[in-house]
Amino acid sequence: MKNSSRFFANRECEYYPCHKGIEEMNCLFCFCPFYLREKCPGKPQYFEKNGKKIKDCTACTFPHRPESYDVIIEWLRKQNQK
Repeated sequence: MKNSSRFFANRECEYYPCHKGIEEMNCLFCFCPFYLREKCPGKPQYFEKNGKKIKDCTACTFPHRPESYDVIIEWLRKQNQK
């Protein structure tokens, strides 16, 4: 896929690819906008450590899939309308 305003593959990044199993890795949302949210469209795992619930997104590929772009943009748009 060609780099554009909807897709960016940062192949020069020392962590690229940060997730395995994705043919077209979209780095546009390198830091997932859903990370700090309790509910998200991805499939994070949760574990408890020292009595705290911790969100582990290492196996989640949602923000890196090119087809997720529209869902993320729509969610961000709605957040800005509040």
